[in-house]
Amino acid sequence: MVELSSLDISLIVIFFAITLFIGIYVSKQSGKSAAEYFLSGRNMPWWLLGVSMVATTFSTDTPNLVTDIVRTNGVSGNWVWWAFLLTGLLTVFVYAKLWRKSEVTTDIEFYELRYGGKPARFLRGFRAIYLGIIFNILAMSAVTLAAIKIGAIMLGLQPWETVIYAGTITVIFSALGGFKGVVYTDFILFFTAMAGALGAAYYLVGLPEVGGLEALLKHENVVDKLNILPDFSDKEALITLLIIPLAVQWWSSWYPGAEPGGGGYIAQRMLAAKNENHAIGATFFFNIMHYALRPWPWIIVALASLVVFPDVASIHEAFPLVAEDKLGNDLAYSAMLTKLPSGLLGLVLASLVAAYMSTISTHLNWGASYIVNDFYKQQINKDATEKQLVTVGRTATVVLMVCSALLALVLTNALQLFDIILMFGAGTGLIFILRWFWWRINAWSEISAMFVSGIVSILLNFTDLGTYFFAEDGMFPAWAKFPIIVLVTTIAWVAVTFLTQAESKEVLQKFYKKIQPGGPGWEKIVSEARDENIELVDSKEGWSVPSGILAMLVGCALIYSIMFATGYYIYGDYNNALMLTGAAIIFALILLKLWKKIRVTIL
Repeated sequence: MVELSSLDISLIVIFFAITLFIGIYVSKQSGKSAAEYFLSGRNMPWWLLGVSMVATTFSTDTPNLVTDIVRTNGVSGNWVWWAFLLTGLLTVFVYAKLWRKSEVTTDIEFYELRYGGKPARFLRGFRAIYLGIIFNILAMSAVTLAAIKIGAIMLGLQPWETVIYAGTITVIFSALGGFKGVVYTDFILFFTAMAGALGAAYYLVGLPEVGGLEALLKHENVVDKLNILPDFSDKEALITLLIIPLAVQWWSSWYPGAEPGGGGYIAQRMLAAKNENHAIGATFFFNIMHYALRPWPWIIVALASLVVFPDVASIHEAFPLVAEDKLGNDLAYSAMLTKLPSGLLGLVLASLVAAYMSTISTHLNWGASYIVNDFYKQQINKDATEKQLVTVGRTATVVLMVCSALLALVLTNALQLFDIILMFGAGTGLIFILRWFWWRINAWSEISAMFVSGIVSILLNFTDLGTYFFAEDGMFPAWAKFPIIVLVTTIAWVAVTFLTQAESKEVLQKFYKKIQPGGPGWEKIVSEARDENIELVDSKEGWSVPSGILAMLVGCALIYSIMFATGYYIYGDYNNALMLTGAAIIFALILLKLWKKIRVTIL
């Protein structure tokens, strides 16, 4: 537990006051209609939305998760989420403009644009509950769990105290301000969180027990954790940490913030953009910051923690009051922060509060948008007034906060929850990528994928069947579990696609005319429409997907080059750092040329 100075307390109080002021200030305008409350009138600029995306994913559980990964598997263990860059840039250069063209209020409303009849209505309503409530509560509980651990380590707070203090302020400004309040506060939260993360990394490396960056990188507890790529001679580590994430995971698995084809709160921000190019600009900015630059301060603190707290036992010894069910490697980040001096401590605590509030407020508004737009308005009260919709949205915000807080009180580990969520979405991602470009996919494809993925994940993760197949002496190695879930789910939904009736001609033609997806996957529908003297293709716009995929690959090379170069600069390997910097410049120039082929309007 640390003693907060008057300066520390003042910084935190000022931050809370600014956040609440913004929520109250925009509450009147946000309460005018559901469109204002959830999308702020679709008039947001790319830079504000991009910063909001970064702030939203700058949650309290993220540095804890990264610390857990680095202490367990080294820096290379981060490929389990670094691989999602491919998903992110596919969204940037292929799907962002499609989402903005759809003009839906939520990404789940897309189901009744792309599909038709009762299956589409069921899918929309079910996914609203499944994602907006169940998955959303799981994600928020992981963030709240991290806040609980930070509160216990740094302030000696009981779990319930952290939940009450942090949750109350967040739910008030989220319920009042709606999406506009979330995005405006995200702008402040982003800079606060970045300043805190950078300041903490700089100071903690200089601790006497760490001895500076050079001593840290040579320390016996750290040397074998530094590789950015896994050890190629370690077959299991290579497959688990690099091959599966890059070859299978990024396109096959649904995960909040990294949905194949875009979705969730990322889609919410794209839908709120002024136009398609603002949607593209926002998501590209987010991916650069999220993957290339932001992880390194957390990684540095995680490496330093291996010197100060070599194992979980040493953390427990230093903080004996922490409950045993909350002990884990992820506590090391909070443990290191207790060593910060007055002033910087207040800034870092404010940054952690900022990270918590940004993520939770986004999830609350996003989840409430599903409940209101895709469940309440569709299934319960189709004639609801705008005032009623906003009221239901604010009520849902409070209920989601309470449920996630209660779940957080019984959880123990953020990495554990990350793996569970990842497994439950395994195999569904390919549908989200293909449904825009292949007419044959129907509502039953998605319904079957969702249920099969969930059932198989439960069987292999929570029953003796999983132990039988994937135990140490089982039929398959442990790393094969995820690819097997993907394979079974994919076979199931492809089979169901061909065994069930395609969507009606009217639904498919209406979707094509509005979105203009193009490509060979729609040739049959376009050709049949022409036979009926119906022209679906807008001749002014060509098919940009090939250029988009090429831009995605070049963009990945650019961002990974920046990420690797940043790491090598920190490691003092200037030859590799300069080579990668040069490569990044070349990839940036190529990407600028490709951008001219993709852009739709002038920013």
